Amino acid sequence: MWIKFSQVPGSPVILNALSWVTNFFSSDSKMLEKAIQRSFLVSADMAHELHPNYMDKHEENHQPKLHGGIVIKHNANQRYATNGVTSFIFKEIASKHNLPFQDFVMLNDMPCGSTIGPILASGVGIRTVDVGAPQLSLHSIREMCAVDDVRLSFELFKAFFQEFSHLDAKIAVGI
Repeated sequence: MWIKFSQVPGSPVILNALSWVTNFFSSDSKMLEKAIQRSFLVSADMAHELHPNYMDKHEENHQPKLHGGIVIKHNANQRYATNGVTSFIFKEIASKHNLPFQDFVMLNDMPCGSTIGPILASGVGIRTVDVGAPQLSLHSIREMCAVDDVRLSFELFKAFFQEFSHLDAKIAVGI
């Protein structure tokens, strides 16, 4: 069976692929729904580190720095897919493994870019967290990040894959 996929953002490509996989491996008509409920998407990109020439572009208490660990990205306008529950899950796993993390909250009056996280989260319904290693001068010809932040990000991703199912089984969220 061949499925045609559109390559534009927001297309049903991921949902179609998940549907195909679950139908291939299971005759349970509810398997896709169950898989989505048990899933968690880590939208891993990079994050803007506090730039010394543009300190006013960052929220006062949310200024990611190099060597500070992975950044969990939040945006009130949903330019990032992180919410309270997904942030909590990611932070719990980081804390359990003594891995540092930082929160980044975009200023409300500043436009910002986005990631694929909100597109996939809204199109599929999988819980999503947007994260990234802090990077100075993101999108410039002189961008740089700290090697230890890359290592810490890797360690946190590894811990997440080891711990998520166990932690998720303990969480009850009222809707």
